[in-house]
Amino acid sequence: MSEESQAYKLAKWIVNKAIEGVPPIFESAKELAEEYLDDDTYENNDERVDDLIEWEARKSFTSGFVTSLGGILTLPVSVPSALGASWVIQARMIAAIAIIYGHNIRKDKVRTLVLLALLGDSIKEPLKDVGVKVGSKVTEKIIAKIPGRVIKEINKNAGFRLLTKAGEKGIINLTKCIPVVGGIISGSIDYSYCRKVGYIAKDIFRKKSFFFRN
Repeated sequence: MSEESQAYKLAKWIVNKAIEGVPPIFESAKELAEEYLDDDTYENNDERVDDLIEWEARKSFTSGFVTSLGGILTLPVSVPSALGASWVIQARMIAAIAIIYGHNIRKDKVRTLVLLALLGDSIKEPLKDVGVKVGSKVTEKIIAKIPGRVIKEINKNAGFRLLTKAGEKGIINLTKCIPVVGGIISGSIDYSYCRKVGYIAKDIFRKKSFFFRN
């Protein structure tokens, strides 16, 4: 399998698993979002999203949890199963944030934003790789104007960046995604990184544009 094919398959796999959930380990992004949408103790969706981010960031995923999740996942490429599991967990949180703010997570461009938010500080790079001009931050309006054929290239480029992180040097410099001890990936997701991608997602999705309405 070529690197290009691997990158695209990885990108699709992460978003699909995040949206669909991984029974019986955890529910879908929609079900997670509905837990917060059905709770009328929140005054607005901003409060719901803040609580979701903080809860997911603080949640202690033990090594047993991630090992169990990784054990039932069939990754499309050769990366550590615990690393794949951490990407799915974070992407599910991001997808739930999109749903809370009223976005249709089945739309390709919304799914691409989920994948880009997962990259954290590298969010702009897949866009720059295809010649998309990005200002101070990535917004849904930028993605909405991009043709479908280019969206596929962006997804592939995002997959490349995740594969790079999964390489020998990438795991060591994983931008605090998950701790690495003696070359073994710990099962607990780093609080600061999970929180970072959560608030990136909030910034992207909280203002719903015309382009992404259901």
